[in-house]
Amino acid sequence: MYGYLLARTRDRHLAEDLTQEVFARALRNISGFAWRGTDPAAWLTTIARNIHLDELGRSRHRREMLVAEFGDPRQPGPEPETLVLRDLDAVDARETVHRALSALAPSQRACVELRFLGGLSIEQTAHTMGRTVGAVKALTHRAMCRLRWAAGAVHA
Repeated sequence: MYGYLLARTRDRHLAEDLTQEVFARALRNISGFAWRGTDPAAWLTTIARNIHLDELGRSRHRREMLVAEFGDPRQPGPEPETLVLRDLDAVDARETVHRALSALAPSQRACVELRFLGGLSIEQTAHTMGRTVGAVKALTHRAMCRLRWAAGAVHA
């Protein structure tokens, strides 16, 4: 759940708080969980998605850029310039992924986030999205082709 929420919020602390809320809400509503032969991760992912949407509605989050803390000056380590360049590369990579994800249709983006960021199987994703396994496979394939194109890995 943490990875799923981290990918959506891009804020480690907020993702930790929301993950905690997912499990707290699941415990409060455990009596409403009905076993239908599916993995409970699909149920938890649905809760996580709803909590994230609630958070977006409240607009409590702020876009912040976290910077690395300075290490112990007595310990040898990478030069500050190296750390800054590595952080900038990570920011560029995150922005590329975010731009590529924003090029997807909402259903494609949800599918990719559930499968690869949320860690759900095809079956779990199908259950969560209310689609068939075949539909999720096709949606994933189209989304990955579109992501490759949007990220510049494949020319149109």
